Amino acid sequence: MLRVNRVINQARTSISACEQLLNHEQRLFPFPPQHFARKSSIRFLDIYKLGSKKEIEKERARLADEMNRGYFADMSELKQHGGKIAMANKILIPAMAATKFPSVDVEYSDGRKLKLPIIFNGNGVDADKLAVPKVSLVCLSFRASSQGMVDSWSKPFCEAFKDSKDVQLYEVSFIDSWLLCLSPIKHLLLRFMRKSSDADKDSLQRQIVYSFGDHYYFRKELKILNLLTGYIFLLDKFGKVRWQGFGVAAQDEISSLLSCTTLLLEEK
Repeated sequence: MLRVNRVINQARTSISACEQLLNHEQRLFPFPPQHFARKSSIRFLDIYKLGSKKEIEKERARLADEMNRGYFADMSELKQHGGKIAMANKILIPAMAATKFPSVDVEYSDGRKLKLPIIFNGNGVDADKLAVPKVSLVCLSFRASSQGMVDSWSKPFCEAFKDSKDVQLYEVSFIDSWLLCLSPIKHLLLRFMRKSSDADKDSLQRQIVYSFGDHYYFRKELKILNLLTGYIFLLDKFGKVRWQGFGVAAQDEISSLLSCTTLLLEEK
């Protein structure tokens, strides 16, 4: 009985001490935690210049945007349409109406670096060292699940234009995991990719590259929302998007891609 009374007294003492701490904290911080955080952010905005304010607001808008969409939303869409967000273009987009493909830094598995797209008189490309293709097919994959979709476009395209020196095919895999972007891990990953892609040297036009880091604003420019599907872009020599496809290729879409590529090769 004495032990029970001792435990009760200790509990009462602890509760009393906690109440005193809470009362002391409320005197120091009369606002709730959410309000305090809001006040802190306002003070932070007041300290820095307008340029920093814009950056902060930009980041807040980004966080709100990304929280409105996630893996489960992408998976739900994938179940509905199998990654076919829309049908591919049937004809070329006119050059005057076409938008430019945003630049992105990529790496080969052997460590060589490149900025895509390679365009005529752009991106600081030295034309003497790097040939500018008349047509580039850029296939984007953000998750491993979309690799099969990319293959459904790239393989027939590669077979059709394997003898053309004016056509380039890039398969870009985006890696945004902070762990895989760490320098030692990234080098190991690229080394592994180099070994696994040794057998994929059947065509000089097919180039498999990787892009590490944050790609939110790149995706924003291309209006890419679902990361579980594949995105296919046909670019002219000025880096403009002249044709676009999604998901798994249908036979008529492959025919459209090949005919549009031929038309681009004939443009002057």
